[in-house]
Amino acid sequence: MENSMIRLLRADEIECRVSTVNEKGVSVLLYKDARVDQKILDEVFGPFGWRRTHQSIDGNLYCTVEIYDREKGIWVAKQDVGTTGYTEKEKSQASDSFKRACFNWGIGRELYSAPFIWVSASKTEIRKSGDRFLCSDRFSVVSIEYNEEREISALIIRNDSRGSVVYELHPQNKKPATEPQQDTESQFQNAAASKKPSEKTRKNTMVTKPQMDGLKAELKRTGVTMEDVKDRYKIQNPESMSPDLYKRVMTALAKTKSIGAA
Repeated sequence: MENSMIRLLRADEIECRVSTVNEKGVSVLLYKDARVDQKILDEVFGPFGWRRTHQSIDGNLYCTVEIYDREKGIWVAKQDVGTTGYTEKEKSQASDSFKRACFNWGIGRELYSAPFIWVSASKTEIRKSGDRFLCSDRFSVVSIEYNEEREISALIIRNDSRGSVVYELHPQNKKPATEPQQDTESQFQNAAASKKPSEKTRKNTMVTKPQMDGLKAELKRTGVTMEDVKDRYKIQNPESMSPDLYKRVMTALAKTKSIGAA
């Protein structure tokens, strides 16, 4: 079997998007665009070693990214659905579904291990328009480091509009107790046929009340809102998060600075 490892994203391949704005500051999300996905797929598998297709299912646009397994002589597929942006609905869904399918192949999966990033109002320019707070500043990743588990361990973000560093994360000697184990699935493992989960399985995938209380406590400590969590991880109901996703959220929050320390 071909042993191809998806490399980690470089600082210049990661973009920053302002998510939440209020009078106290802004929250910033890290993301990758479709051009980065295409470049890494070309690097790892070759221009003719992968392909993408789109399918409309129940009114939603899905993308399937297939990688050619030269040892077995077959195409291996991974699929995901896109979400709708504010403009150019079809183009937005096509791009988002492609990026999410590439996440399934491991491209940029390390971004899920990032802390929630808050930039205080003293480090950016915020203006009020009616009942809304707006920020036009642009941010960029200056440097980024990863640990052995391919998770973000150090991060520096700059406000390009001001030319100053506004966020720093330094390596921690001790890993948080809530840190999840790295997913080590094979790049070419065939997806098992999906089965309808039993009632017991469905209950086990629900977030328990003590877990939800722990999540709320971390939100209170950090000042991160539930809307920030839902926006970053594309979830509608936090109580229905899978155990793996819950651990990712708690790991990110564990790396996030407390209110007043940002």
